Amino acid sequence: MSDFTKPLGYRLITGPDDAEFCARVSALLDQGYELHGSPALTFDGERVIAAQALVLPHPVRSQAPGESAM
Repeated sequence: MSDFTKPLGYRLITGPDDAEFCARVSALLDQGYELHGSPALTFDGERVIAAQALVLPHPVRSQAPGESAM
């Protein structure tokens, strides 16, 4: 199981192109992420599916034990 308690430097959000998708992207923007590239759209036969990459401008790197913060 992944540890999602630490911010990731890169996120790819996918899902139906609806208000919930926009809210998920907006929430990450509020957390300091920035859009990375243009969104991608496809059609699955029933609905439009969107994908948007987001990155942190200065990714949080984990420190090795005993390493001091700058």
